[in-house]
Amino acid sequence: MISKILVPSDGSKTAKKAAAYAVDLAKQLKASIIILSVIDQRSLIARTVPASETAMHTIEPIDDYLKETAERFTGEIKKLCDKNGVASKIFIKTGHPVEEIVKEAKKSKADLIVMGSHGRSALSATVLGSVSSGVIHNDKRIHVLIVRG
Repeated sequence: MISKILVPSDGSKTAKKAAAYAVDLAKQLKASIIILSVIDQRSLIARTVPASETAMHTIEPIDDYLKETAERFTGEIKKLCDKNGVASKIFIKTGHPVEEIVKEAKKSKADLIVMGSHGRSALSATVLGSVSSGVIHNDKRIHVLIVRG
């Protein structure tokens, strides 16, 4: 029986599609949703974001900017859950996405991970890295449902 669904999101169209699918599934199963955003530590190379790119048009540290962005798109998923009567919690972590997704799935005892995939070829996934592929192959005990873009 599925009672907890982990929904990792990077804010992309594919992730939003996967989140909508997960919320619909959770509603049907009377399950709860764990919303997770992982700020990839590899993206924290620069120190600041240009003022033109920020909401307040001021220079701010990149980690603050990424956290605000993650809060915004996880908040959108939370609103979708609330609208559909699905219980949900939000977690925002910093680290390597694959590791943090698997770690949170185990910690929260999720029965299923529902995530989007951009459908990269095997070659580009190898070169660029694929979070969904990494999650699928990381721990065989965690069920993963992939929603294609």
